[in-house]
Amino acid sequence: MNNPEELITDLENNKERFEPRLKLLDATMIVAGSMVGSGIFIVSADIVRNVGSVGWLMIVWILTGLLTMAAAVSYGELSAMFPKAGGQYTYLKEAFGRLTGFLYGWTLFAVIQTGTIAAVGVAFAKFTAYFFPIFELNAQHTIVNLGFTKFQPAHLLSIVIIILLTWINTKGVEGGKKIQTIFTVTKITALMALVIFGLALGANKDVWNTNWTNAFQLHSLIIHSNNFSFIALSGLVAAAMVGSVFSADAWNNITFIAGEVQNPKRNIGLSLILGTGIVLLLYVLTNLMYTSVLTLPEIANAPSDRVAVAVCNKIFGETGTKLMAALIMISTFGCINGMILAGARVYYTMAKDKMFFNQVAHLNKNNVPEKALWFQCIWTCLLCMSGKYGDLLDYVTMAALLFYIVTILGIFKLRITMPNAERSYQALGYPFIPALYIIIASLFCVLLLLYKPAFTLPGVGIVLLGIPIYFVLIKNKI
Repeated sequence: MNNPEELITDLENNKERFEPRLKLLDATMIVAGSMVGSGIFIVSADIVRNVGSVGWLMIVWILTGLLTMAAAVSYGELSAMFPKAGGQYTYLKEAFGRLTGFLYGWTLFAVIQTGTIAAVGVAFAKFTAYFFPIFELNAQHTIVNLGFTKFQPAHLLSIVIIILLTWINTKGVEGGKKIQTIFTVTKITALMALVIFGLALGANKDVWNTNWTNAFQLHSLIIHSNNFSFIALSGLVAAAMVGSVFSADAWNNITFIAGEVQNPKRNIGLSLILGTGIVLLLYVLTNLMYTSVLTLPEIANAPSDRVAVAVCNKIFGETGTKLMAALIMISTFGCINGMILAGARVYYTMAKDKMFFNQVAHLNKNNVPEKALWFQCIWTCLLCMSGKYGDLLDYVTMAALLFYIVTILGIFKLRITMPNAERSYQALGYPFIPALYIIIASLFCVLLLLYKPAFTLPGVGIVLLGIPIYFVLIKNKI
């Protein structure tokens, strides 16, 4: 028979419970909406500078797509085994223990989720500057100069957007769901229209033929040399993929909110496949369209790397530039909302496991983790004000990839340690597809360590910093 304290705990647990309000469409929109931010409109310029040819530009995007899809179809098995809030944090904790789970949650809160929200928030403000120049990141617009950073109207606008969307999400999952669906459908439709109009109105046969001459000659436009070794050429591809991998990231956010998805054992895995598939196909088509409208130098040297803006400007003139800016504002707004909605569920789950601040381990009257949302909001706003969000994102690109590798390794371990667990969905192509992902992603990480240590080593440092923090937290039982 339960004692009174246990009865009280049971009553509290019954009272505080996520409501499964998200259908398959909603889950798919969260996957797609979290993936599509501003990256697809920008990063192709840097990719071209690294690989120097249209053929390799497409190979980079296709490789990114295959890697992302391989991870997504593998996560379906884990989501079916653990269909509750926390997602990747829960998978890592169950497979490798509390420390591994904490290190992921710590990195997610410190940089991956919050840094991405901050960076996308500032991107929203930067494209707002096409309509209101005051939001251009410019030293002349500085409100406060703190020496190590300059606080400008763009930062203020990004903070206002982040606070607004956080507040909306504290009112229940319905509001966040509606915003996500509306904005994701809008931006996917607009991105499809951009591809169609670009190919129909902007495609130039001479440009296309010029771009696809010697299309698979891999060479850097940054480092002028014709004597690259095979490993060095592989390093160029790895460096180029940093941008595309970042643009295709955040697909796993739906796993964070599994407790609010109807029939999660089926719908999480299916939404991962549908959402990533739609977005990655659009990404490849968008880049094909870029190469039919702009010459290779025009892509590589697009002002501020805004390739999509250069395309629209070439087709529609100044009106096209503003149309593109509006599309990117819609895209980034939806991306911010999806990441705010999802991230807080991880910190709530960690707090329930006594690995985050105890105050966060509660749902409000609307059955959402309000305090976790505000904790996330405060830290994100501080990152916005610091001006260092861009550097932090560079640092954790490999760290995020390492956690994907370890998580997929968890599938193999759990097949051994939990052989009789229910697996209503099994990793597609197991063990070959998960193993292939681990091999290719690991090779990618090694190449990044060799050729971009200034970005990758600090990322590893941020993860390792979580180890002493973990033991302090456990000792003091926050």
